[in-house]
Amino acid sequence: MTKARPAIGQRLRTINQAGWLSGARKVPSPNFDARPAGMPVDLVVVHAISLPPEQFGGPWVERLFANTLPSEAHPYFEQIAHLRVSAHFFIRRDGEILQFVSCLDRAWHAGVSQWHGRERCNDFSIGIELEGSDHQAFEAVQYRRLAALIRRVKARYPHIQVAGHSDIAPGRKTDPGPHFNWQQLNKLLAPR
Repeated sequence: MTKARPAIGQRLRTINQAGWLSGARKVPSPNFDARPAGMPVDLVVVHAISLPPEQFGGPWVERLFANTLPSEAHPYFEQIAHLRVSAHFFIRRDGEILQFVSCLDRAWHAGVSQWHGRERCNDFSIGIELEGSDHQAFEAVQYRRLAALIRRVKARYPHIQVAGHSDIAPGRKTDPGPHFNWQQLNKLLAPR
């Protein structure tokens, strides 16, 4: 298992007119396209990812989202190096936030999905990946950073709801997984 880096002291501010969060590390992904015209953004989808599975701290999620994941670097990568996926944001175990796709654009994170009778959740959602898995608890700093990020998204898109990938793709996806503490997130999101 890769050891996590020291916590990052990013100060999140606002999502600017171009859809980029000031304070997040910008790592543009080619895996996005335009949202349908007039489509309101009203959903945040929480995901979990670790590459290789159950290992944290490496460059591999960034490389996957940049289409530069070397298939020879790990046996698991041979299965996924061809994928063209992304998320808007990624929150590392130490709390660092990376942004891959502008909030104005459609990131390719949800796949076949449905939320309250609406299909194609990528069209109307913001995807946030947490560095984690179905088998390990998330870090307290990740919940704090996720709540802060969701508050910034809500400032830009006031009608946001929050769901897990498993909620929009039941039976196909399990993340953010059984160790994700929804009560803790809701407590952090409660009005102060």
